[in-house]
Amino acid sequence: MSESRVAVEKLRAELAALGVADAYEIGDEATLSVWIGLVVTFRDGFYRWREGAVKCRHLGTDPAGCAVRVARRHAELKVDVPPWWEELDRVLRGGAAGGYP
Repeated sequence: MSESRVAVEKLRAELAALGVADAYEIGDEATLSVWIGLVVTFRDGFYRWREGAVKCRHLGTDPAGCAVRVARRHAELKVDVPPWWEELDRVLRGGAAGGYP
């Protein structure tokens, strides 16, 4: 198992413990999608993500500390869900999906 995959799995577990259970790995073993516009990557020993125009990073040896920061940002973003997201969610999960969630 690669260092990136281990780091992403640790972060995902820490986020789940904080109540952010819908984060998922993109598929490259180094990227975790947490919410709309909140994607965390692991590279060169650091977790990296953006908060608006600001590039953030956190030591890869501290997934618990990183999870606290990412969970805080997740909560901020969920307060202000873009209107297009609700429409897309309705199309993907609503009638167009045949009633299946």
